[in-house]
Amino acid sequence: MTNTEDAGETGNSGIEVRSLFPTPLIIARAPMAEEDNNELRDVILAREKSNPGVNHSNMMGWQSPDDFLSWGGETGTKLVGFVQELVDQLTADRAGNRIEIKWFVNAWANVNRQGHANQVHAHPGCLWSGCYYVDDGGAGEDSTLGGELEMRDPRGLAPAMYVPELVPAFTGCENTGGSEILRPRTGWIILFPAWLSHGVRPYLGDGTRISVAFNFALPAGGGNG
Repeated sequence: MTNTEDAGETGNSGIEVRSLFPTPLIIARAPMAEEDNNELRDVILAREKSNPGVNHSNMMGWQSPDDFLSWGGETGTKLVGFVQELVDQLTADRAGNRIEIKWFVNAWANVNRQGHANQVHAHPGCLWSGCYYVDDGGAGEDSTLGGELEMRDPRGLAPAMYVPELVPAFTGCENTGGSEILRPRTGWIILFPAWLSHGVRPYLGDGTRISVAFNFALPAGGGNG
């Protein structure tokens, strides 16, 4: 497919093309050393043994209550603090001005082993959602191990439109009605708008896939500093 320019006039045709309603997906490398990840791994696996966990989006696997900040230790606090700094940089008012927000943050841990997955869901009542990969279970280097993060197309009725095999010939429209698949890697932070539907495909490896997920919302009564 030959893609037309996303914005501005296309050659001498006098046609202007604008990209509407973009959806950001942020990938960042956390300043976490290998020993930090090892410590988080040990803390999370110990918590798994002592706590039955909860059932929300997880299909098998273990998911903690959203109280990670109370038991994640100094390393967990360091991680969430860095993510919060990143969220602060990514948030503005509708005029493009950066604002200070006293975030309400909740976080939880996920442990997936062979055959475990997370069903597609979203996080209403929040502004940003995301996760940090403590251990990708080897899937970062081996695509046959699954465990990918799946992001569903948010463009309304696009999956049900007439002739779904045809799409507009512009950059960003090739995946209309489909999903974007992201193969996570240890040390990655992924952030996205909380309304974006997402899930985790079954992990097929023999290792242990461990992540910390988080939501950023405004506290009751507002949150602008």
